[in-house]
Amino acid sequence: MNKQILITGATGLIGKKIINALQKAGHTVSILSRKNIYIPGVKTYVWDVYHDKIDANCMTGIDTIIHLAGENIAAKKWTPKRKQQIIDSRVLSTRLLYKTIKETNATINTIISASAVGYYGDRGEEILTEDSPPGYGFMADCCKQWEEAVDEGKSHGIRIVKFRIGVILAKGEGALDSLEKPIKFFVGAALGPGNQWVPWIHIDDIVAMFTNAVENPSMNGAYNACAPFPVTNASLTKSIAQTLHRPVWPFNVPESLLKIILGEMSEVIFISTNASVQKLLSTDFKFKYIQLKDALSDIYR
Repeated sequence: MNKQILITGATGLIGKKIINALQKAGHTVSILSRKNIYIPGVKTYVWDVYHDKIDANCMTGIDTIIHLAGENIAAKKWTPKRKQQIIDSRVLSTRLLYKTIKETNATINTIISASAVGYYGDRGEEILTEDSPPGYGFMADCCKQWEEAVDEGKSHGIRIVKFRIGVILAKGEGALDSLEKPIKFFVGAALGPGNQWVPWIHIDDIVAMFTNAVENPSMNGAYNACAPFPVTNASLTKSIAQTLHRPVWPFNVPESLLKIILGEMSEVIFISTNASVQKLLSTDFKFKYIQLKDALSDIYR
């Protein structure tokens, strides 16, 4: 059945590809953006989260919202001001959506929101399910506030799906772009201890997860959105190097050096998250890429 879908954060890494996938599946897509941009077949509405402004017409006829909006966590150093901006971009945008839904009496029945495996914080070797409690640190606190804001929709009878997304692997974008650069210049090495678990996901699979959540009304609550087999930071570095036919140095980049360079943002590199995807598999979702080598081979083919 054709859905009328409103997407926030549609110009980001995931959003651009989700639009295309949903249109191919026969759904009608419109977006909320900070600027009036042109995308073929898509109606654009403008909002300003920080000034609590939104074009309320965006809700007309909409039954499903895909909420991806949020400042890039790795774009700038984590000053106190920047950390608050990262949280506000997620929490305030969610509150503005619910405020608009209420004011317009919009008949929204589904909200599918991004979140992140950072929700769990640094958990070492612990196997983490969706029922595991949130961890500690900025990332965990940010994700907790983010999800709590999204969950407010439950009181309105809205179906809520939250994807706790791992490291997205995509050609020339996001985390993979940063990881491959030193490797390409023959200075690749594991970061910090190297044994921290990295839950990864191919961009095609994360797009398919969101599309599946739109079309599968039985999906509800939080889902770990990563491939079934996480790898360590050292294994990820080695696999990228092998795919690019580059060597890896036999020593790791010292944790102390990374903390000097990145400051508190180094938390993103050092947290270990061994996330289980059994709940997602129970929905009969079919991964296209379950092994890291196959995902990298596709990206760099």
